[in-house]
Amino acid sequence: MKKIKILAVCGFGVGSSMLLKMNVDDVMQAQGIRAEVETADIMTASSVNADLIFTSKELYGQLKDKVTIPLIEILNFMDHKEIEEKCMPIIREILGQ
Repeated sequence: MKKIKILAVCGFGVGSSMLLKMNVDDVMQAQGIRAEVETADIMTASSVNADLIFTSKELYGQLKDKVTIPLIEILNFMDHKEIEEKCMPIIREILGQ
């Protein structure tokens, strides 16, 4: 199975993106998806090569016109169910499943 690259993005790339990264990692592991999840700040997010980006509601609007890959808005970074429901259809498409 292909390994996908995911970005967790917040304003500075160190605080809330790290929390989001850990929860995305948990969901990917539970789903059996091979993924490399990295954190990034909003300024570099559009220039990093990735398959998928997760970010907050506040930053979604700033990124949506700057990236060409799927961008997922997460309201509650701690909610595994929200992360799973929003990303799994896109990940299955990326993986050709």
